[in-house]
Parts: sequence; structure tokens; C-alpha cells
Amino acid sequence: MSTAEVLKQQINLKSVRNIGIMAHIDAGKTTVAERMLYYTGRTHRMGSVDEGDATMDWMDQERERGITIVSAATTTCWREHRINLIDTPGHVDFTVEVERSLRVLDGAIALFCAVGGVEPQSEVVWRQAEKYDVPTIAFINKMDRAGADFERVVQEIRDRLQATPVPVVLPLYRDDVFVGVIDLIEEKAVFYDDQTLGARYHEEDIPDRMAQEATRWRHVLIEHAGEADEEVFERFCMDEPVTAAELRRALRAGTLSGAIVPVLCGSALKNKGIQRLMDAVVDYLPSPADLPPVVGFVGEGETAERRHTHEDSLAALAFKVVTDRHMGKLTYVRVYSGKLEAGSYVYNATQQKKERVSRLLLMHADSTENREALWCGEIGVAVGLSDTSTGDTLCCETNPILLENIEFPAPVLSIRVSPRSSTEKEKLAKALRHLADEDPTFTVRHNVETEETIISGMGELHLEVLLERLRREYGLAPEVGRPAVAYRETMTRPATIDYKHVKQTGGRGQYAHVELMLEPLEPGQGFEFYDEVRGGAVPRDFIPAVERGVVKAMAEGIYADAPVVDVGVHLVDGSAHEVDSSEVAFHTCAREAFRRGFMKGRPRLLEPVCTLHVTTPEQHSGPVVGSICARRGRITGTETRSGVQVIKAVVPLAETFGYATELRGITAGRASFDLRFDHYEAVPQSLAEEIVRRRREGEEDPDGI
Repeated sequence: MSTAEVLKQQINLKSVRNIGIMAHIDAGKTTVAERMLYYTGRTHRMGSVDEGDATMDWMDQERERGITIVSAATTTCWREHRINLIDTPGHVDFTVEVERSLRVLDGAIALFCAVGGVEPQSEVVWRQAEKYDVPTIAFINKMDRAGADFERVVQEIRDRLQATPVPVVLPLYRDDVFVGVIDLIEEKAVFYDDQTLGARYHEEDIPDRMAQEATRWRHVLIEHAGEADEEVFERFCMDEPVTAAELRRALRAGTLSGAIVPVLCGSALKNKGIQRLMDAVVDYLPSPADLPPVVGFVGEGETAERRHTHEDSLAALAFKVVTDRHMGKLTYVRVYSGKLEAGSYVYNATQQKKERVSRLLLMHADSTENREALWCGEIGVAVGLSDTSTGDTLCCETNPILLENIEFPAPVLSIRVSPRSSTEKEKLAKALRHLADEDPTFTVRHNVETEETIISGMGELHLEVLLERLRREYGLAPEVGRPAVAYRETMTRPATIDYKHVKQTGGRGQYAHVELMLEPLEPGQGFEFYDEVRGGAVPRDFIPAVERGVVKAMAEGIYADAPVVDVGVHLVDGSAHEVDSSEVAFHTCAREAFRRGFMKGRPRLLEPVCTLHVTTPEQHSGPVVGSICARRGRITGTETRSGVQVIKAVVPLAETFGYATELRGITAGRASFDLRFDHYEAVPQSLAEEIVRRRREGEEDPDGI
């Protein structure tokens, strides 16, 4: 049955696979996706990342840069199973795309380079998959490259990811050329036909030179499969033969429980090993019918379940929003139960609003296919949901439910933008709002005091891409200021402040009195407010105003005009006037009291610190280490792999501007690096004082600080 015929059928939950491809940058995710689409008949030619015509990299910037920037969704079929596929970015700046994709996927393919192995972003996306309990299979790509080492990568998956990798195929070489794989389940050697771009392949007996190794690995496979299936375990203990069907059943059980990770290998660029990978998607990854009911909230602390069936009430999650110049706002949704129909009204439980779905679409990268309904288990696009944002729940108004939202990391890098003319001011503001609606890690704020618009993102590349989108999609080229680091400030010792706000203007005055006890909290705790007033010293109606005043002061910043974090505030006492007290008075009083108390608590400036992994030829390792140390970096470890050295360090974000250019210069362009935000830590006091002075005086910092 053709792909088109299968897609027109009523959806059968057991034959659906919602999967994503995740990996470190340049591991070959998009190339693998292109081969999957070609072999399933979804496309009739293979797109190429290098040639800039990959189907899944449809944005102009993706094709020019040769990287995936936004996750692309498509639907295809294999062995009469419907596969909803999302190709995610590998660059750390676009980790939001991986986060929201994994939130709605049922299974994932973790891609690893046969030379690079488990790289820094590989670990990040793996932990993201673990966070959402997404069963995973591994595919070791680029087995055709010099330095490819299948067993080393398998060992790295075991050691670095604390997983249990179980190879189900082995690489097959002839005269040091990668020609196919050995299927350990079927006990066959698989050779791919280069004349048909790998679409055709044939099986032979395993070559004698590989027979002993294949037997050893199959023994390991059966041993691990037996841990998930009692029947296979008994056969293993009795030294009885295990059939291919029994092995697949056991591997599926182990994969769904997260106990094992089936490992395959191949070369997407050389068109080898992809069909076995798609077989593994069907055989081992879950369908919606395999999943437990989705749990959501229906009241104050009360939970409810929705079963993965077409008959249950509608429960869907909006996981991505895109603005299209022709169709307007496109909302990507995953339907967990029931069905979403075109032309129907749905209830947005997050916003508590009713909205109408004007159209429903099935996506194939940037092309669309109209649908009358999206059924349980499907991923598609709804048009017309003007008030829906990323993470919102769509459901029935008569049987509402609120699904768990999606958490996103906070942006760490900011720049100033301003329109080139007054006529562009409103247009720029509107364009920035659209981009912020699409990307939760991109924020826009307006500084009233300086009349500046500040945009913040996950890194230099992230902001660079967004500015390029402003130019191409909206015809805007705003003036851009020097990058500014998203500093935070906190206090290091407790402080108590007793403050009265008294203002008399002739008529009704303002009176408020609060006594606050401020204390530092553990890093990452944020803000805690404790109402410890006794005897009604501060009337109950005014206590929320006190908290709002404190929050206002924290957002404005005190020591260095940076947001305050990790502080606990205890309202211990105060007083009120029966005529002159009001919410405004207590808000103002609490704001000023916090500002004064905070300065008594020995404030400290915090800066974002990133983990830096530099991969460089060994002869350049000395200059690279020197460069890192000159940027206030600390070396945390080194590792030698296949003739190159991986230098691991932590570096303040403020010191990383322009690092790519410097690294290219000192290594003749032969080194690469991966940079990602890790945590906040205190700025050295001497440097902090200089930063505070500059921020207060509004000076430009030549070092980007």
C-alpha cells in the first residue's frame, strides 16, 4: 500500500509512531530524515544539506548555513505504519525546539557520529528525553568515515549516558570500505545497492571472518533481551535457540520500559542502514496505544486522566506557534485523546478562552495538506487560534483538563535594538512580538527609563538568526547595540529593615509601615514570600500589595539594575492608618523597604557561566588552553579522541563574545567548539564593582560586559 493510501485511512493507534530525531550538531539528523522520506516514497529525490535543497531544512537560513534552526514536522509511512517525524536542531542555541518536540513525542532516535561519539549536545538532548520518559533507539551514523569506531561509541553511550545500549546490527566492511550491516536478529549480512541509492539491498550469509564476532554480539543481545522477557530468559538459560520474532518482542518490551536502548548503525550520506533503522522504529518504539493515560489538572490540586482513544474527550497540547505571512498564526498541536475537528470550537484551558479552529493541516516541512480532523495520536497544525500560545491545553469546554506545561530555559544574552526611523517603530514592535510568540526563549522588553528595546536569547547565533529573520520576513534592519549579559544579583547575608512610608499632600495622605526580614536562599530557589504578621498589624487586604512591591523591586534590580534572585522575604510586622493606608501606599512602602534592606545584605553580582568544549588538533591545544584562561575560563578536563583533543572548561558568558573568530585564528580554522549555558555564579568583586559602575553610568563596555 502506498504512503498516500495509508495516510487517507482512518488512523489506527497501534500503527502510529510519533518520533523525533535528536543529536549533536552535524551528526547527520537531516540527512537521515531525507533518506527516510525517500525510501518511504514521501519524496522522489534525496535532498542534501550540503547542496542546500534538503526537504526538512526549508528555511533559507537553514539552507545557507547548513544547519537546522527550527524543528520540521512531516508524516510518512513504513510497513503500513504511520510515522509522524520531527527533525530537531542540534545547535545548543535552538534547544527550545528539542524541548518542546520531546514533550509531545512518544519515541526518539538518538543519532551519534561514529567518529565524534557522545558529544556535548548529545548528552543535553539525551537528558531532555529522559526528562519526558521518551523511549529511545540509537543510530550510529557516518560509519563510512575514517576513524569510525562502532564499539567505542557504544561504550560511550554506556559510560556517559548511563544507558544500556544493545547493538542489533554491526557494521560490515570490505577492504576497509563500509558496505552494509550484519543483522544480529536475522543473522544475515545486508548489502546495499549503490546504483539505486540504497533503495534496494540483498541479504547473504554472514561472512566467515565476521561469524565469531556476530555470535558474540548476538549472545549479548539475547542476554539483555532475556532481562525484559521471561520466555527468552528461560531459553537463554537452557541454551535453546531464540527466534527473531521472540527477540523483537523482548527488545520492544525492554525499550518501552527504558531498560535497554537498541543500537543500529549505517551511513545516511552513503545510503546504507536506513531501512533497518525504520524497521526498528516500527518494531521497538511505542505507539500511542502503548502509553499510559495522560494526566492533567481539573481543579485545585485535583487530577484526571485521558485515555489515548478516539472516543475519549478532547485533550491536545499546543507545542509550537509559527506566524505564516499567508495563513497567519499556525499552532502545532499533539492530540492525546478524542479528536480535533476543523470548524469546531475548542476551550483553551490555560487561557480560559473559547476559540474556533478554522482549518486543520498536516505538515510536510513547509508544505501543507488539509484535514477535516486530527485524531488521537496525530500531530498537526490548527489555523485560527489567535489567543493560543506554546504550552496551552486545548480541550472540551464541558469536560476541561489542563495538561502539564512546557518548561523552557531562561535567555542569557541580550542586545539593544532600535528602529532606523520613527515610521518603523510600530512595525518593529509588531515583528518582535510575532517572533517572541513563536520562540519562548526569545524575550522582548522595553526599558522605559532609557527608551530602549532589549531582546534576549540563548546565544549569539540565536539572536543573529532572529535579526536576519527581521530583515528577510519583515523588511526591517534595526540598529543593534553591543551584546549585554543577563546578569542577576543576590544577597549574601540576612538583613532586617523597618520602614515607614508617610506622605501628606493636603488631602488624603499615604501611610504604610512594614518590617521585613530578608535572607539569601540556595541558588536556583528564586523568590519566597512569607506572611508572618500577627494580630492584624498589617491588614490582610494589603499583604498582597506588599508582595507585589517586593517583586517590583526585585525585577528592577538594586545593586546593579539586574533582576534579584534567590531571596526570601519575611513580612514580620508593620502598621496601618485607618484613613491614609491603601494598596498603593503599601506597594510603594514594600518596594522601598526591600531596596534598602537588600543593600544591607551585602549584595553580590551573578553572571551566567557556560560549559565550553573545544575539539582541536593536539598541536593547537596549548594556545587553546591559554586563550580559555585569558577569558577567565577554568579547565575542567581534557580527553584525546582519534588524534584530536577535547578541552573541557567553564567560561563566563561575558568573556565568550568573539571567541569563534579567535579560535579560528589560533587553530587555522581546524578547531570547533560547543558552548552552552550551565549556571550562574558570583562575579569577582573587583570586576563586579567596575560592571556596576558602568551599568549605572550607562557606559558601553568594550569587552561586551
